[in-house]
Amino acid sequence: MLKKTGRWITRRFTSYFLKGLILIIPITLTVYIVYQVFKFLDNLIPYAIPGVSILIIILATALLGFIGTAFIQTPILQLFERFLNRIPLIKIIYTSIRDLLSAFVGKEKRFTKPVLVKINRDTEMYKLGFITQSDLSSLGIEQGKSAVYLPHSYNFSGNLFIVSNDLITPIDAPTDDIMKFIVSGGITKL
Repeated sequence: MLKKTGRWITRRFTSYFLKGLILIIPITLTVYIVYQVFKFLDNLIPYAIPGVSILIIILATALLGFIGTAFIQTPILQLFERFLNRIPLIKIIYTSIRDLLSAFVGKEKRFTKPVLVKINRDTEMYKLGFITQSDLSSLGIEQGKSAVYLPHSYNFSGNLFIVSNDLITPIDAPTDDIMKFIVSGGITKL
C-alpha cells in the first residue's frame, strides 16, 4: 500500500512538474530573448536613460526609410546596388538578405500563397509551403511547375522545390497563420 501511494505521489508530482515547465519555459524564453534584444539595442548607442537608445534607433530607422523613399531611393540606391553587384561574395549576401526581407515586409511580399504540396504521387504525404514564383521560364523550366518554399519546423530555414502544379493545392488561410503552424511543427492551432 505504501509503495502504491509513493508511486502515485511521484507520478502526480512529475505530471505537475512537466505541466509547470510547459507553462514557464515559453514565457521565460520569450522574456529572456526580448530582454537580450533590448539590452543589445540599448547598448548600441550609450545613453544614461534605459530605452532611449532603442527609441533613437527606431526613429532614425524610420527617418532613414522616409528619406530613402522620398529623396534618394532611385539614383543613389541603384548606384550603391550596382557597386555591390560587382563584388562576387558580397553580391550574393546582399541580394539574398534584401530579397528575404522584402519577401516578408516589403511591397512585394512573396509568401502570400500558402499551398499544400503532395510529396509523392504514390503516397498520401503532404507538406505545407508557399508559392514564390509561378513562371519559371527564365530558368528554362517548362510551364506547369512552380517554385514552392517549404519552411522547416522549429527553425527559420527551409528548402525551395520546383513542384508540378498538379501536386499543389492552394490553401485559403492567412499566411501568418500557416507560417506559425509550420514553424511550430503543427502544434499551433489555426
